[in-house]
Amino acid sequence: MGKKDYHVTQRDDGKWQVKREGADRSASVHDTQRQADKRAGELAKETGGERVTHGRDGKIRSKDSFGNDPSSRRDREH
Repeated sequence: MGKKDYHVTQRDDGKWQVKREGADRSASVHDTQRQADKRAGELAKETGGERVTHGRDGKIRSKDSFGNDPSSRRDREH
């Protein structure tokens, strides 16, 4: 199985999508970034992956690991 990371990005129509890394289609589409972020976290927890949230500019705003992360002690976000 491939990577289990889920990215939250804004689509051209203004909605927010959750997309598994390397996938062609969105796993889910939401009206707000908060809703998409929550769903990406749920999916990442189920697969032991990472949630990666991008801002409107496409740059990574936030990351959160849910699997075996050897660098988790350096995680200052949570």
